Amino acid sequence: MKEGTIKVKTPGDGERMANLELLRCVAMMMVVVLHYLGKGDLLGDLTEGQLGSMGTAAWLLESFCIVAVNVYMFLSGYFLCMSQFKPSRLIQLWLQVWVYSVAFGLAGAAAGWLGDTAFDTHYLLTLVFPVTMEHYWFMTAYIFLYLLLPFVGVAMRKMTKQQLQLSLGLLFLVFCLWKSILPLRLETDAQGYDCLWYLCVFVAAAYLRRFGAGFLEKRGRSLALYVGGCLLVFGGTMALRQVYLHTGSLERMLKMCLEYNHVLPFAAAVGLFGIFYRIHLGGKAAAAVRRAAPHALGVYLLHENLGLRYAWQKWFRSEFLVSRYAAGGSQAAEVFGAVGSLLLWTVLAAAGVFTVLAAVGLIPRFAGRTHTSKYVLIYEEMVIFGTLTGCVLSIFSRYCRFGAWWQQHLPEYGNVLEGIGCVWQVLFGFFAGMFVGCLALAIAEMLDSIPILTRRISFRHGLGLAITGMAAGKLAGSLLYFWTELHRTV
Repeated sequence: MKEGTIKVKTPGDGERMANLELLRCVAMMMVVVLHYLGKGDLLGDLTEGQLGSMGTAAWLLESFCIVAVNVYMFLSGYFLCMSQFKPSRLIQLWLQVWVYSVAFGLAGAAAGWLGDTAFDTHYLLTLVFPVTMEHYWFMTAYIFLYLLLPFVGVAMRKMTKQQLQLSLGLLFLVFCLWKSILPLRLETDAQGYDCLWYLCVFVAAAYLRRFGAGFLEKRGRSLALYVGGCLLVFGGTMALRQVYLHTGSLERMLKMCLEYNHVLPFAAAVGLFGIFYRIHLGGKAAAAVRRAAPHALGVYLLHENLGLRYAWQKWFRSEFLVSRYAAGGSQAAEVFGAVGSLLLWTVLAAAGVFTVLAAVGLIPRFAGRTHTSKYVLIYEEMVIFGTLTGCVLSIFSRYCRFGAWWQQHLPEYGNVLEGIGCVWQVLFGFFAGMFVGCLALAIAEMLDSIPILTRRISFRHGLGLAITGMAAGKLAGSLLYFWTELHRTV
């Protein structure tokens, strides 16, 4: 494959490669599965003599999903290597991370979902400075790499094939191959949770985009690389476990094959990328994937927030699975039952967390209709803040009585309070009405209720006036409802 033969549009373009956006969604669901297994205590203890059917099934599923982070890194490098550095994109990204960190971190603390996490000064500093305090290690690495994009991006575009091969070989020799073959822990080995490994994957993705990989031209080879790599990860982990059980050594190396910068997970990630690169999506399927893919990052920022990190697994019955299969078993029925239950609940957990965010179509529709898609992150943050504010005012209303506090401490300024209250009601009613109206129209558009109605009654002209009349009627009804205080009689 020659340089320049692959034409890929960057995430900032109007169209996205639906196949790779689908891979982005799949990778994020795999990340959710990994966190569900690990933080839900579903992974069996490798140092125990009896792993059990549940533990074995969990580690097998872990082995097939461990490629997720490398895949996500690979996709980022694949698109970023040909992109230009944009300060506005960096600011938007940091703002999105900050909003999710503060909003859901405080909400989780208020709801009592912290578990063993202490609500102290360090917790608050982590929320306020999510990048420098590594609230999300992946985002810290991503933002650091994005800051280097003016230098790294130019190097990736200007280097020759031989220069890239040499750089790639040296990087992987130092940060991947040595740790994969040596039976000891290197002091510089961060197990892939750092910017250096992200840089290695970035260079690999840039090389693949510019020069291709003949081995991945056939989908069967990519499938074999992914499945074979994952099975070797599982087999290597079980082999190291047996060595530990018989000799008592290599305890620190038990999960070596499951670390991101090990050669097996990386090779399997490249194989999974090759599988999806050859998939062609079109029509409604491609449109649905493109609508869902931008929410993938939000899924990560939500479920890995410190306020929710160890709570959401219980909502998907992780404790039930642990208690049911704690004793393990060797019967075939128990094994299949463990695998079936584990797959069911992990799929439900991943799909539930992902769908809750991705299925909300109001913001993309609003941005599309108003041709303001570049402000979609601001729209999402406004909705998040508004929702959280409403929840706080509703649940903790006894602590939010601003008017009562004013009357108690500043009784002589009662007229000022009335004026502030009137202005606040006007602003709140105006924006709340806009939101409710847009939401109603978005739901109606999704259900095609208006086109169906117009076809049934042969309504061909004046549709705009009809919709305006509906809005005016809604407005008049709302004014009458609140003006006559009808709600107090219900």
